[in-house]
Parts: sequence; structure tokens; C-alpha cells
Amino acid sequence: MTLIGLVAKNGILIVEFANTLQEKGHAKLAAIREAAMTRLRPILMTSTATVAGHFTLTLVTGAGAAARNSIGLVLVGGMAVGTLFTLFVVPSIYMLVARDHGQDRRPETNPAEAEAARP
Repeated sequence: MTLIGLVAKNGILIVEFANTLQEKGHAKLAAIREAAMTRLRPILMTSTATVAGHFTLTLVTGAGAAARNSIGLVLVGGMAVGTLFTLFVVPSIYMLVARDHGQDRRPETNPAEAEAARP
């Protein structure tokens, strides 16, 4: 998976989880905060593993080292910036752009209560 794909996937998962939480009755801010906190550990684990795996490219020496160093710096830097973008910018943009799903909330009634409420 490419770095852009990984960042996009994490952002999509945060937004989808926040939308689901809003439909269950959470406020928009509480939903995006909980979604970001829920996805924090998997995002950090994936990013750390990717950065650690590609960091060796920045340390190589010998023939072709300049090209490998450049590739390594782009991969490590891109993953670091992408992770920060996913954790901070995506929730901020969600708060500014996403609509409030409060009107989409399903009423949570107990079937027994619904039966008793019938005339």
C-alpha cells in the first residue's frame, strides 16, 4: 500500500467512525474526538513500523547511496507528515466541513415501550 493510500485509509476510517457515533447520538465534537482516540493506536503502530522499516534507507553508504538516501528521506518524512495530518488536520477539517448528523439519529426505543405507546 502506498503512503498516500495509508494516510487516506486512516482518515476515511476516522470520518466513518465519527459519522457512526453521531448517528448513535454523540455530538459532533465528541464523536470526532472519540473516533480519533480510537484510531490513534493503530495509526501510530502502522506509522512507526513503516518509518522504522524505511529509516535504514537514510543511513546507507556506498554506491547508489545518494539515491537511496533521497528515497528514504521522502518515505520517512512523508509518513511522519501524513500521520500528523491524519491525527490533527482531518479531525479539524471534519469539524469545519462535515454536517451534523443529529437529525439522522435513529430513535432508540425498546420494542416493549413502542408496543405500550400504541393506542
